Amino acid sequence: MDRQLSRPHLPASQAGVGTLLGFVAYGLWGLFPLYFHLLDGVSPVEIVANRVVWSLVFLAVLTSMTRSWSRTLSSARVPRNVVRLAIAAGFLAFNWGVYVWAVVSDQVVEASLGYFINPLVSVALGVLVLKERLRRGQWIAVGIAVAAVAVLTVSYGRPPWISLVLAFSFAIYGLIKKQVGVGSVESLTIETATLAPLALLVMAWFALQGESAMTSGDPSWVILLVLLGPVTAIPLLAFGGAATRIPLSSLGLLQYFTPVFQFLLGVFVFGEQMSTTRWIGFLLVWASLVVMSVDGLRNARSRPSATDALEVIEPD
Repeated sequence: MDRQLSRPHLPASQAGVGTLLGFVAYGLWGLFPLYFHLLDGVSPVEIVANRVVWSLVFLAVLTSMTRSWSRTLSSARVPRNVVRLAIAAGFLAFNWGVYVWAVVSDQVVEASLGYFINPLVSVALGVLVLKERLRRGQWIAVGIAVAAVAVLTVSYGRPPWISLVLAFSFAIYGLIKKQVGVGSVESLTIETATLAPLALLVMAWFALQGESAMTSGDPSWVILLVLLGPVTAIPLLAFGGAATRIPLSSLGLLQYFTPVFQFLLGVFVFGEQMSTTRWIGFLLVWASLVVMSVDGLRNARSRPSATDALEVIEPD
């Protein structure tokens, strides 16, 4: 999740390519539940460990092919960058773990809610941490979202903790990355590098316990785990290509494809139940996002040279 300066006007062909790349990025992220369901039976902890290690391997190969090690190493030579990105990586790994657990335990709809409310949580963190001032439209959006969480708490019989954990952990992760200001690929390379030693220990522990999917003899699990590297990095690269070609106001609207796809998968593919109260809660969330998006677009049009008002999800 990055907020970047608006870019100069680009040709229509570039805008079209950017829109397509944005759709590819958020669409692939939205289809992640299908992929993780193929790993049903593998511990979410082992899945996250493999995702870290194979993402690092893929990013190292990619960085070598593009000869961009200088940028990555330059960022890694700044101790403050490494410390902050290591902290961000901790929140990212926690987010990944909760998300994978939610998917394999058939709670995709509640997980999707986390990414619906993530932009609203980012706005709230901007007020609490960065001392930003909200516009009236943003206050209205946050108020509706709070009401939605209250309704969903009644529906679930508990706070929607999966959604809240996903939204807050990812918002904090994005906030730290925004403060560091390192490019997406370079930052993810450093993040996975800081997590890799622990991830390798986790993989070794599963192997020693005789519970490792990598040594289970099931080649499909091995292939799926190794492919977590490109599966993680490819949508990130598509996102980067989109962010350089279209305004962030447009990219900010495309971001909702991810939770929409996840929600549709949860309801229509995995058969998760939606009570009337739960529908009301989701409708309130969607209403708050409409209010925030309209407010952000109006603000962007009135201040074309300012940073974009819409928060953009980049769910690595």
